[in-house]
Amino acid sequence: MAPATLARPALSATPRGEPMNYHWARIGERGTLLGMTLMVAIQRRLGRWPFRLALWPVMLWYFLVHTTARRASQAFLQRLYPSLKQQPFARWWQSYRHFLAFGETLMDKVEAWSGNIADERLMGSGVERFTQAIAGGQGGLILVAHHGNLDVVNALTERHTNLDLTVMMHTRNARKFNALLERVTGKPRPQILEVSEVTPATAQTLAERINAGGYVVIAADRLPLSGERTQPLDFLGDRASFPEGPFRLATLLRCPLYTLACVRDDDNFRIDFELLGDTQSLPRRQRETWIADTMQAHADHLSERVRRHPLQWFNFYPFWINDTGYLHDDTA
Repeated sequence: MAPATLARPALSATPRGEPMNYHWARIGERGTLLGMTLMVAIQRRLGRWPFRLALWPVMLWYFLVHTTARRASQAFLQRLYPSLKQQPFARWWQSYRHFLAFGETLMDKVEAWSGNIADERLMGSGVERFTQAIAGGQGGLILVAHHGNLDVVNALTERHTNLDLTVMMHTRNARKFNALLERVTGKPRPQILEVSEVTPATAQTLAERINAGGYVVIAADRLPLSGERTQPLDFLGDRASFPEGPFRLATLLRCPLYTLACVRDDDNFRIDFELLGDTQSLPRRQRETWIADTMQAHADHLSERVRRHPLQWFNFYPFWINDTGYLHDDTA
């Protein structure tokens, strides 16, 4: 099975004069293909530590120059550690580590696409739960978020060569990076469905795949491109807008709804795979209540995972509704 990837989150600046709720999807992909290729070559030829040494100044440059991403990182960290507000040096250091963690995912993605992650490095109850779900023969919808490194799950899905997996994603922000992964690994992309191109016919196709035992993966932490409905949810102590689309899709597909996450844990990767809900017998009159309750449950689960591994939260833009206070980015 071809490996699956989500769009790589951009470390980028908001154009000068734009408000801070500027849509994440209009944030451009940073970095040149040549530069990313060079970093991959360093890791493959010299090893991980030389790659890390080269990564530190690169990420320091991103950290210093890209004000929006840096401020979003620090605002996020202050939500988890309020004492950082009075500790500027510690706040900047933790934020720089946040950037470094993001840069490290480059190598994990390449390893995952190359099939170089051994089974013994995959930990957590999610490994067995994923296997059991597939063995049951019933497909489903899988919710993911931009936390951790889901490309590593490729090593898990390669155990199941007949698995039909479709990834719904916004591809524009990661074209360079996806091209790099295809070139250096020699492996094609998975079945990708652009989220902005979903039609009733598309939904019917997805339903057929799920009914045949396949799975559809969709991110449930970023706002839709087309102005679709959202809901404000409690998330890490404040209100943040989450998209309704993935949850409404679950009610249309009438299938089990899962959450999937993968975080780096030292040199290993911890995988979580849990059943979040099931819409197969959901009455129509209960849909709205189910959507609201399940969305908050998803936000709560994500919050728990982010608290355990905060530096692997890779939404480098103002995420919360009240993220205001700086209207311009002087790096644009």
